[in-house]
Amino acid sequence: MWLRNPFSRLGIYNESVDLQMSTDWFNGDPQSENNAINTGFYFTRSNNKTISLFETWYGRKDNSSGKKEQDVLFDLMTAGMFGQLGVHPRFLDTVYFSGFCKDSTDIKAVITVHANCCRSINAKVGDLTAVLRDWKRV
Repeated sequence: MWLRNPFSRLGIYNESVDLQMSTDWFNGDPQSENNAINTGFYFTRSNNKTISLFETWYGRKDNSSGKKEQDVLFDLMTAGMFGQLGVHPRFLDTVYFSGFCKDSTDIKAVITVHANCCRSINAKVGDLTAVLRDWKRV
């Protein structure tokens, strides 16, 4: 759910960043692949590196029984795929790009909220409805 314009917090003019992605837990270092990625929100610069990443990612996702797309990307990242392809990621702070795994501490700062940590569609709808209600009060 977009509560505010996310482009204000994305390094869209920094051409050295190929992929910007939300996290479940942000470790404080936007370049660290030790962040727990979350595919609830991502911004990608289209280039040969990211095209190769997405082709590999979706090829494996379609052939990975029992794994969500986020798990497949995490496996690729921990196996060194970003480095092999030369993809430069930037991981987004949960203060601004929040989710239900790690709530932001400041609703006034939240830009997007992803519900990937919710277990069912009903839980996602209920939790996101509550976020919208709280955001309207601010």
